[in-house]
Amino acid sequence: MTRFRKRKKTVIVSFAEHEADILANLLRNLVELLYDGMPPRVSESSDPLAALLDNDGPTSPPEDVVLQRLLPDAYKADDQAAGEFRRFTERGLRDSKASDARRVLAALEESPEDGIPLEADDQLAWLRALNDLRLAIGTRLDIKEEDDYSVWEKLPDDDPRRLTYDLYDWLGYLQSALLHNIR
Repeated sequence: MTRFRKRKKTVIVSFAEHEADILANLLRNLVELLYDGMPPRVSESSDPLAALLDNDGPTSPPEDVVLQRLLPDAYKADDQAAGEFRRFTERGLRDSKASDARRVLAALEESPEDGIPLEADDQLAWLRALNDLRLAIGTRLDIKEEDDYSVWEKLPDDDPRRLTYDLYDWLGYLQSALLHNIR
């Protein structure tokens, strides 16, 4: 069972082995999804200015609804402005989200016996990665902001969405517990 402990400004998180495996698999799937269908960079440059001005990103929203949720349009009413913004920012946003997921994954894989110590930077990366996982799963389940969660919680065990909803709920618990321990 997942446990959170606080030691000064460090949060120590401990997972049962099966929990760590589930979270690691979800994170691997998220990283894979973030780069699915993404064209390779036109040029790799060691020049920091060239990297900053990198504009070889896509100009239209992704087709996958989860990616649309994770990488939303910046301008809903202006397709041209949204496309230009996306061209300059989407690759960086994907990289940032994948970096957070990999950071959590690395911590899980190195998981010391006495728990994973999360310093302030780690805590933020974990919160962002957990949020991205919840957004992805919630989108796949078609959970809406206005939904009555009691309906989801009462899904019968044989409903094919039950296990997925349980993962969504567990990730929410992890977010909440981590936030509670950061204070």
